[in-house]
Amino acid sequence: MRVPPFERYARFTQAVAFLVLGSILGAMAYHAVFFMNFDALRNTNTELEDKLIDYEDRIEKLNQFKNQHTVVKSILPIMLDKSESSSVNILDEQTKLLLKTQLKKDLSVFLGTSIYKINSNAELARLLLDRKIYTVEGNKEYTVEIHTMLVVDNVLQVWFVATPHVRQTN
Repeated sequence: MRVPPFERYARFTQAVAFLVLGSILGAMAYHAVFFMNFDALRNTNTELEDKLIDYEDRIEKLNQFKNQHTVVKSILPIMLDKSESSSVNILDEQTKLLLKTQLKKDLSVFLGTSIYKINSNAELARLLLDRKIYTVEGNKEYTVEIHTMLVVDNVLQVWFVATPHVRQTN
C-alpha cells in the first residue's frame, strides 16, 4: 500500500488550521467580552443588594422608632475613595458591601440613642473603632479609619476609609 504525497493536501491542511485557529481566537474574544459583562452585572447586582438591604433596614428601624422623633433611626456608612501617591485604593463592590455591613453592625449601639445625647458615646465609639481591622472573605484584612460622624434627619452618617492591612513582622 502506498501513502499519497502530503504536498497534495498542504493547502487544504493550511485552510483547516487557519479555520481552527480563527475559531479558537474568536471563542477567546467572545469569552473575554462575556466575562467583562458578567463582572459588570455582578457589581450592579451587589450594589442593588446593598441598597435593598439598606432600604429594608431603614423600613424596619423607621417602624421601630416611628413615635420617637429625636433618636438615631438608621446608620449610613459612606466609604471614601482614598488615593495615595503610590497607588489608588480600589476595592470591589462585594468587599465594600461587607465592610459597610460590618461597620454598620459595630455602630448599631447608636440606634435609639437621642440625637442630643449622642456626643457622650460618639468619642468613645470613635476611639474604639479607629484603625480597627476587619476581616473580609476569610483572609483579606482591611484597616478602617473613621473620618466623620454626623447625624442628619435621624440618620447617623459615617464617612470612612478602608485600606488593606499590612501585617508587621519583627
